[in-house]
Amino acid sequence: MRIRVRLFARYREATGQERLEVDLPEDGTVESAWAAVVERYPELSRFRPFTLFAVAEDYVPPDHRLRAGDEVSLFPPVSGGASDIYRVVEEQLSPDVAAAAVDDPGAGGIVIFSGVVRNESGGRPVKFLDYEAHAPMAEAKMREIGEAVRARWPGVKRVAMLHRVGRLQIGEPSVLIAVSAAHRAEAFEACRYAIDMLKGRVPVWMKEHFEDGEVWVGLGGG
Repeated sequence: MRIRVRLFARYREATGQERLEVDLPEDGTVESAWAAVVERYPELSRFRPFTLFAVAEDYVPPDHRLRAGDEVSLFPPVSGGASDIYRVVEEQLSPDVAAAAVDDPGAGGIVIFSGVVRNESGGRPVKFLDYEAHAPMAEAKMREIGEAVRARWPGVKRVAMLHRVGRLQIGEPSVLIAVSAAHRAEAFEACRYAIDMLKGRVPVWMKEHFEDGEVWVGLGGG
C-alpha cells in the first residue's frame, strides 16, 4: 500500500522535502513508514529518539497500524509543550540532537551528560558492550527522576533522558541526559543529580566483553 509522509522543521530541512510517498506492506505501521523514510535519508536516523508521529492530526504511537492513503507527519517536540523525553532506544545517540530537544526560550543554560563506552574496565581491555533493559520500567523510572528534578529545581525548563540498548562499540554514547534551565547552576546540578539517580534506580544491565571472557554488570534497579 502507498502512504504519504509529511516532514516538518529539521526533517524538512535535512531532506529538502516537505512530502514523500512510500510503499509499505498491508500490515505496515508508523514505525515501518519511518524505516522507509530513513532508508532514503539515513541522516534522519539520529532524530528517532525524539521524533513525534501523527496521523489525521492526532498523535499516534510507533506501532499504529496504517491504511492505504494515510498521511504520517514527522516532527520534533513542539516548542512550549510537554516535551520532556524519557526513552530506551536502539538508535545511536546524538548530543547535538539532545541539546536541540531541550532548547527553550527561557533557558539560560543547557547541560548535557554523555556516558560513553570506554576501552577498559578494572584494568582489563574491553572489546565492546551489550546493553539490556526492562524498557517500560526503565522509562517509568526515568520519568520519576525527571519529576524529582523539576520538584527540586523549579528553574528547569526541559529534561531528556535516553539510554541505548544493544551492542555498543568503544566511544559510542550509551546514555544521554540533557537539561535546560533558567540559570546554569540549576542546569549543572540537575543534570548531575539525574545521572546519579539513573545509575541507582533504572533497570539497565550491561555485558562487558573482553578478549578472555565476558561478565554482566547491573547499572540500576536498586
